[in-house]
Amino acid sequence: MSDSSPARPVAPVLNVWCDLQCPDCRSALEDVRALRARYGDRLELRLRHFPLEKNKHAFAAAQAAEEAAEQGKGWDYVEAVLGRVEELGRGGEPFLVEVAGELGLDAEEFDTALIDGRHILIVDADQAEGKAIGVTGTPTYVIDGERLDGGKSQEGLRERIEEIADRLLAAQGA
Repeated sequence: MSDSSPARPVAPVLNVWCDLQCPDCRSALEDVRALRARYGDRLELRLRHFPLEKNKHAFAAAQAAEEAAEQGKGWDYVEAVLGRVEELGRGGEPFLVEVAGELGLDAEEFDTALIDGRHILIVDADQAEGKAIGVTGTPTYVIDGERLDGGKSQEGLRERIEEIADRLLAAQGA
């Protein structure tokens, strides 16, 4: 059987390189929310993990975010953890499990995932790719091959992302 309906164009991708214990990433949440609201599913936002060595619990938080995504609430979890960066710094893994429970996720499975390390390879792969493309801090955005570093200043980054996304969507006729 032949499907003659036109193929839907692939949405442009915005990779958001993030450390879930990073105050700058928390500040960037407003921009990420605005981009999600403006573009919906016309722009695919992908959380990419880049836990910084200085943030003791960032690697575990990245693994926990992957478990949250597996349980269907990835962005909700990311926003909840970033909204309480200081608590993560004090509470570590028990805090990550607590947040999962607050969101109605299977907290026991979170605890198990953090122990068995089932998401370590995803986090490691993201971090390695980030280093390979020159990510040095967070937040860093990559859209259409352009890297925008928000670790020093986020001034003007959302506008630049919107310019690129609008150009890509116009080229697709979306």
